[in-house]
Amino acid sequence: MNFAEAADGAEIAWTSEGEGEPMLLIAGQATAMDGWGPTAELLSRYYRVIRFDHRGIGRSGKGEAKRYTTRLLAEDAAAVLDAAGVDLAHVYGHSMGGRVGQWLAIDYPQKVSTLILAATSGGRSPDAGMQPDRAALEALTSGDMSRLEPLFFDADWVRSNPAATHTFFNSYASAWAKARHFKASREHDAWQDLSSIRSPTLILHGVEDALTPLPNALLLREHIPRSVLVRVPGAGHGLHLERPETVEWIRQFIAGKSRSSG
Repeated sequence: MNFAEAADGAEIAWTSEGEGEPMLLIAGQATAMDGWGPTAELLSRYYRVIRFDHRGIGRSGKGEAKRYTTRLLAEDAAAVLDAAGVDLAHVYGHSMGGRVGQWLAIDYPQKVSTLILAATSGGRSPDAGMQPDRAALEALTSGDMSRLEPLFFDADWVRSNPAATHTFFNSYASAWAKARHFKASREHDAWQDLSSIRSPTLILHGVEDALTPLPNALLLREHIPRSVLVRVPGAGHGLHLERPETVEWIRQFIAGKSRSSG
């Protein structure tokens, strides 16, 4: 386990596995790096995969309360890249991690080779079609694994992957940190800045995502120049784990962008 020092002195735990071009994985709200589980293992066959625990989660320090915003969490991610000796990386963010990834691409464009956004949003919207339904939101705030599982994963996947499911839903986090993560994710708003993203961007989104409905991905596609959207039929909010075929799509996207810029 390695530690990067954030701007406020908080220690951010990170690990690295595999070889090749660096890829930074940014986990979702109140989820530790271990939550990437089988997806990180798959990706590490092709890339140098760097994962980290958000501040207040897992093995990272909690730091200052005022630094729990998606934009400042992106500063933590940049500090991890620096500690890992990485100047340029592919960045893959899930849910709140995708929100953090947006700011990383906006504020640190020189660090982001390609951007992959899964099950995420550019921020709040008055459009009711972009909001999670009440039952989904109540399940999310409950922390009850039995209520959360159907929102993220297909029942067959859960039965076949009990260890990965348990790890994903049971990251260590205090109530203090969870509340601040929830607030950071809820208050994210990058809509006015997304047009400045220059990194080639792949948007992956489950058609059945009840926590972040599909219209969020459609609007992301409109706001991020030259971005590519892949709708995943039947998938919910946890498509980054449940659908291993997304790893091959990511590889193809990165390879295609490398050829086009070569």
